[in-house]
Amino acid sequence: MSKVIVIGGGVVGLCTAYYLRKKGHEVTILDKGAISDSCSFGNAGMIVPSHFVPLAAPGMIKQGIRWMFNSKSPFYVRPSFNMNLMRWGVKFVKHASAKHVEQSAIPLRDLSLLSKKLYQDLAKNPDLNFELTTNGILAFYKTEKAAEEEAELAKKAIELGLDMAVLNAEECKALQPDLELNVLGAVHYRCDAHLYPTQLMNGLLRYLNENGVQIIKNTLVEDIVFSGNRITKVIAGDTAWEADEYVIAAGSWSPALARMANIELSIMPGKGYSFMELEPQNRLTIPALLCEARVAITPMDGKIRYGGTMELDQINSRVNIARVKGIVESVPDYFPDLNPLIPSEKDIWYGFRPSSPDGLPYIGRSRKHHNLVFATGHGMMGLSLAPATGLLVSQIISGEQTDLNLSPFTVDR
Repeated sequence: MSKVIVIGGGVVGLCTAYYLRKKGHEVTILDKGAISDSCSFGNAGMIVPSHFVPLAAPGMIKQGIRWMFNSKSPFYVRPSFNMNLMRWGVKFVKHASAKHVEQSAIPLRDLSLLSKKLYQDLAKNPDLNFELTTNGILAFYKTEKAAEEEAELAKKAIELGLDMAVLNAEECKALQPDLELNVLGAVHYRCDAHLYPTQLMNGLLRYLNENGVQIIKNTLVEDIVFSGNRITKVIAGDTAWEADEYVIAAGSWSPALARMANIELSIMPGKGYSFMELEPQNRLTIPALLCEARVAITPMDGKIRYGGTMELDQINSRVNIARVKGIVESVPDYFPDLNPLIPSEKDIWYGFRPSSPDGLPYIGRSRKHHNLVFATGHGMMGLSLAPATGLLVSQIISGEQTDLNLSPFTVDR
C-alpha cells in the first residue's frame, strides 16, 4: 500500500483520509490551521442531490449584476483588478448556458447520490454519530416567478429519477405544523438529507486518530518540490514530507498550492456567513431553503443554523454585517414567528466555498504530475459531496476502477 499525504483537513480531506485508511494506505494530513475553524464546521449541513444545476447557469449573470447594487443581497462580486477573478469570470460566462446545465446534471446527480449512500453507510458506525436525518429539504417560495422556476426544476429532477414534490401552502403547513408560514408554496426535495457538521467533523477526526492517521495541524505547506512528472516532497513547518502519493484537498487555498506544483487551478473563494440561535421548541423539523432570499435554515441539536450569501472576493477576514442583516431580515418574511436577532460579530461564522467557474468539482489526477490527485472546487456542496469524493480518490490511488466516470471532473478541463 502507498504512503499518502493529504493537504487539507476539511471534510473533503478527512473523508479522503478515511477511505484511504480503509483501503490500508498510510495517511498523513497536513493542515495550515487548527481544523476546528474550517469551512466544514459552519455550513448548513445539507446533503443535496437536488442541486444538480451548477452555479454557472443561464440567468445567473443578469441576476448577479442586479444583486451587486444591494448591500444585503445573497450574491456579490467585489469589483477589483484581481486577475484570478477576471480569468474565473470569463470562464464562468462561457459556461453559463443551457447546454452546460444539461451536460452537468447527470454527473452532479450521480456524485450526490453516491455521497448520500455513503453517508447512510457511515451513519451505521456508532463512532460517527452525526445526526443524519433523511426527511428532505423544503424550498419555500413567495412569488409566482419562483414557483414557476421551482416547478421546472422539480420536473427535471423527476426526469432524472430524483424524488421531489410540488406543494401548496396547505401541504407545507401539514409538514411544518408548529410554524406560521407566509409562503405561496414549496418544493419538497425528498431526495435530500441533513446532518450536524460539527459532530461529523469531530467523529471523523476521532476515528482517524484512533486508526493510525497522522494529523498535523497548524502547519502551512510552503513549497511543493517535483522532479519531472512526479512530486518528490512538500515542505511544511521546516520539515520535508515525503510520500508516494499526494492529494490537494485544501478548498479555497488549493490554487495557491497548485501553483507551487506549476499548475493553474481556477477557483474563487465564495464567502458565506452563518450563525445559530437556540430553538428549544424544535418547531422547525425539516430544513428550509428560502428561494428568493437564497437563505438556508437547518435545525441542529436544539438550535437553528441560519446561513447564506456568496461573496466572491480574495480570502479575507472582513465581516460584512450588511450581508448578515440580509439573512436575518429575510427569515420573518417566510416564517413570521421566527425572528432571529442580528448576532454580535463574535458569534458570526464565515467560511470560503471553493467555487470552480463551471460549478463542478475537480476530482482526479493531474496530467502534469502523475502522483498528484486533486479533490477540491466543490463550491457550496463540499459537505454534501465529501464522502463520494473521498471514496473516488481512494480508488484512484489504489488503482481500482472508480464508481463513477471522472471525465466531467477532470483537473485539466
